[in-house]
Amino acid sequence: MSRRLGGTAVSSGGAAVSWHVPARTTGEPPEIVRVTPQQAGWAFAGLAVIELPPGGTYSCPASPREMVVLPLSGSCVVESAADRAEMAGRALLAGRRSVFTSLTDCAYVPRDAALRLTSAAGGRFALASATARRQLPFRHIQAGEVGVELRGAGACSRQVNNFGTPAVLAADRLIACEVLTPAGNWSSYPPHKHDQRRPGESELEEIYYFEVAPGPGGAPGLAYQRAYGTAARPYDLLAEVRSGDVVLIPHGWHGPSMAAPGYSLYYLNVMAGPGQREWLVCDDPAHSWVRGTWAGQPVDPRLPMAAAEPPPAGADPPPAGADPPPAGAEPRR
Repeated sequence: MSRRLGGTAVSSGGAAVSWHVPARTTGEPPEIVRVTPQQAGWAFAGLAVIELPPGGTYSCPASPREMVVLPLSGSCVVESAADRAEMAGRALLAGRRSVFTSLTDCAYVPRDAALRLTSAAGGRFALASATARRQLPFRHIQAGEVGVELRGAGACSRQVNNFGTPAVLAADRLIACEVLTPAGNWSSYPPHKHDQRRPGESELEEIYYFEVAPGPGGAPGLAYQRAYGTAARPYDLLAEVRSGDVVLIPHGWHGPSMAAPGYSLYYLNVMAGPGQREWLVCDDPAHSWVRGTWAGQPVDPRLPMAAAEPPPAGADPPPAGADPPPAGAEPRR
């Protein structure tokens, strides 16, 4: 039986697009997820998730897309080759054991630069991307530079890891962050949208990539994602999501993301759009009153969920001459 209720849209080219993409239904190995603008029926945001065995490599040619390489589990070396020396770079990403245990460092790769990724011990790596106009320098973002926010309160408490938002990362169009939701809580709530360029709202395409913590004995976890349209562009999506699933949000209201009791929820948000690079959202007026109920409620004591940890066993050794973390960098939280 399908785990998706509704959620098929028509792209600008007239083709039908399913907004819930189950795990391992796109891409070719080592890709386990592949979402291109062409597949999504839009213009800017993209995502690939790469699963490498020990000693594995992955390469992609130069393109007009900027990218952030984000370890989901494991460590890797990222190498970027470009015609201009200041756009090339190499970084060891220390990574993490899983998305539920630690913040991670990541690497920004500019447009018009070829990418090579290698992992001595293997792992899973997200490549969040956006069609870009400008070429900006390669950068290694340390875990200590990631801005951590605890948003909401009570059963709406969640943790946001801002590794690719405008305050942390200089990019052309790409905006990206991680959200951790404790079991039983709701996040991306109240429902909101960002599909118009107007005061207080940005026009951004968005990809949700999910991982769900397993239950006792490794039983797969599950969660739910809600999205729905406006009167001008109606649609209706309620998807049961599991690890590796993707939900596309080309427009309209989205939320809540619901972590089922017993199963903590992670999702990676990848956003991009045609306007100024800013993340401004508009709450659904029917539900915006919920924010007012948070006053006086404590943040869920299970947060923050991400804690510092040593690099994974078998992690790639630091390259010769590797830069240390910047002085005064915020510790992992």
